[in-house]
Amino acid sequence: MKLYLVQHGEAVPESQDPSRPLTDKGRREAERVAQHIAKLGIHMDKILHSGKLRAAQTAEIFAQHLKPSRGFEQADALEPLADPKTWADRLLNIKEDLMLVGHLPHLSKLAGLLLTGSPDIEPIKFRMAGVLCLERDVKGKWALLWMLTPELVV
Repeated sequence: MKLYLVQHGEAVPESQDPSRPLTDKGRREAERVAQHIAKLGIHMDKILHSGKLRAAQTAEIFAQHLKPSRGFEQADALEPLADPKTWADRLLNIKEDLMLVGHLPHLSKLAGLLLTGSPDIEPIKFRMAGVLCLERDVKGKWALLWMLTPELVV
């Protein structure tokens, strides 16, 4: 199973718009990364997002390019302060390739929990609109396969 973790694209400040939609830069970066991984033939069955506007918009951009076979939708426990153990436990029973579009610190803590066993160890430096690919082996162990950030895509 492959798990793709995506931090939402750059959003406008809450003081400017409390719903925090993506900025033009945030949209461009998400588009660039999504187009690039689509060209590489990356596939996932489903994309899930937190429901916050910036994550939903980012998920929609990725879905347009990657065309996940089971679509994209909102899921619970992907909010910034959600307990990473919730998704770590859920992933035990998921066999399909999945993309989670969310926020920091949740994504960082989830990656730490999966890779090191501790949400307090944050081995990954996430970047807005970047994609982290993890793979679970047959024994249930997670490993980092690759990470792509907007700066790496021209």
